[in-house]
Amino acid sequence: MGTYISLLRFTDQGIRSVKDTTKRGEAVAEGAKKFGARVTQLYWTMGSYDLVSVVEAPDDESATAFCLALGAQGNVHTQTLRAFSKDEMNAILAKMA
Repeated sequence: MGTYISLLRFTDQGIRSVKDTTKRGEAVAEGAKKFGARVTQLYWTMGSYDLVSVVEAPDDESATAFCLALGAQGNVHTQTLRAFSKDEMNAILAKMA
């Protein structure tokens, strides 16, 4: 499973219904299963981004489909980063030899 960190910002629609944000978060975590993914962490934040999520997904395609489906709901814009553990990074570095 790959790890993905998403930085999310509310859209106009999302901020208008902000009182439902924790319920939407629960629904998103449940919906991730459809893509073989799992939301391991979800934080509401202050600053440039309104939420930060950590998601595990079987591959980049599944993670991308999940993020696109989330964005299509219209409540958030996402910026997603592929994250590598120390072991994964060591395997990547080993391929440079």
